[in-house]
Amino acid sequence: MTRKKLKFKIQAAALLVLGTGLLVAAGVELNHPTGTKGLFMVDKLGAHLRFFDPVTFKEQSAIEVSANPHDFAFSADHRLAYVPIYGDGVYGKNPHPGHEIDIVDLQTQRIAGTIDIAPYRAPHGVQIARDGTVYVTCDLDRKVLVIDPKARTIKDTIDTEGTGHWMAILPDGSKMYVANKNDKPFVSVLDLKTRKMIGKIPAANGTQGIAASPDGKLVVAMDFTEPVLIVIDPRTDKVTDRIPLKGQTQGGYKVSFSPDGRRVLTMNLSGKLANVFDTANLRGDQKVLPTGKDPMGFAFSADGKTALVANHGDGSVSVIDLQKMEVVNNFHAGTGIETLSYY
Repeated sequence: MTRKKLKFKIQAAALLVLGTGLLVAAGVELNHPTGTKGLFMVDKLGAHLRFFDPVTFKEQSAIEVSANPHDFAFSADHRLAYVPIYGDGVYGKNPHPGHEIDIVDLQTQRIAGTIDIAPYRAPHGVQIARDGTVYVTCDLDRKVLVIDPKARTIKDTIDTEGTGHWMAILPDGSKMYVANKNDKPFVSVLDLKTRKMIGKIPAANGTQGIAASPDGKLVVAMDFTEPVLIVIDPRTDKVTDRIPLKGQTQGGYKVSFSPDGRRVLTMNLSGKLANVFDTANLRGDQKVLPTGKDPMGFAFSADGKTALVANHGDGSVSVIDLQKMEVVNNFHAGTGIETLSYY
C-alpha cells in the first residue's frame, strides 16, 4: 500500500468515527438529556442547584436559589440550564409564587441570568424545542409560556384550561401534552405552531407525570389515582391502553423514557418503588425495584447502563444497574432532589 493510499484510509476512518459521534449526539432528543461531563441536580427542598461527579457521585459545587426550584431543561449544546422557580408553597397552596426562571451556566456552575415572567406566576414544568424556544407551565395562570431564552422575553402564551403541571413536547415540535393533575379530567393537547389548545384526552382521575418517547411515537402519563400507566397515540391523540403498575396500590408519580427509548421507568411515592418497562412490549413483564423515600426524578447515563432515582424524601439517590436490573448503590445528595440529569 502506498503512503498516499494509507493516508486516505486513515482520514476516511477518522471521518467515520467523527461522523458516528455526531450522529450519536444528534440522536439524543433534547428533552431526554444525558452526557458524561457531570450530574446536575435540582434540590427543591434545599433550594440549591447541585453539581456532582458522574462517576464518583461526589458533590463538586452548589448554587443557592430562591424557594422551590422544580424542573429544568438544557440548551442543545448543554452549556445552559433553565430552571423555573416555583415559589415557597406546593401545588394548590402556593401563597408566594415565584415569577422567574434562572439561567445556569453548566461550565462555570454559576447563575448566568434570570428570565422574569411576571405577571405570570408559579413556573413549574419546562421543555425545550429544537429552535431553542423554552416552554414553561404556570399552574396558577393555567397557561404554558412560550419563551425566547436569548432575548429573555415571553413571546406568547397558550391556554391549557387546567392547572398544567408537567408537560411533554413531541421531538418534532408539533404538539405538546400537558398533565393537569386532579384539577381537570383530561390531558391538554397544544398545537405549538398555532399556539392553540386543540384537544382534550380524557383522563377521568387526572394525571401526574407525562412523557413523550424520543422517537415521538408514544406519549405516556401516570393516572393520578389508580396505579396505571396511560398510553396515548400522538397520531390520533387517543388512549390506546391502560397498563396496571405491578406491585403498586396507589397512583404513580413520574414517568420517563430512557434516552435510547428502549425503556420506560415509573415511580410511586408511597410505595418507594420504581417500575421498569420494555418500551417494545409495554404489556410484558415489569421489573419492580426498591427506592428511597418519595422518589421523584430519573436520570440516565450516556452508555444506557445506569439509571438514577432522586429520593426527594430522604436526601438520597438510588443507582440502578439497568443490565442487572437491580439497585447497586445509594448516595447522599442535598436535602430533597426532585429532578436530575447527566450532562
